[in-house]
Amino acid sequence: MSVQFKTRITAVGPEVADLAEGGVVILFADGAPPELAEVSILHSAEGDPSDSSPPVGSVIQIGDVSAKITGMGEYAWQKVKEIGHVVITFNGASKVERPGEICAAEISAERLVSALKVGAVITIG
Repeated sequence: MSVQFKTRITAVGPEVADLAEGGVVILFADGAPPELAEVSILHSAEGDPSDSSPPVGSVIQIGDVSAKITGMGEYAWQKVKEIGHVVITFNGASKVERPGEICAAEISAERLVSALKVGAVITIG
């Protein structure tokens, strides 16, 4: 697997678990405004994201939890590269609802919530 993005979780907003239980994870680079930080996983990238977006079938790994990408929004990777922001929806959809969204295979809400810890590494590729 070629890693196209690698980052480390630096903070978990107080509302993240509720969203993750519904299969939604929002990433924002460190320095996000407080109102966004409340619902986001803040992270610090280790290197720059690749220029090209990962294709469908690539893997998102959060700690020891992984899921295949099933859909990629038109602007999702551009936002990752520009501001470290993306919404990942673990719903298995092949058609994304929002242009800044990445869809991935469904995973257990309990496993997802437990993986969202400060220090955990997130890779996409």
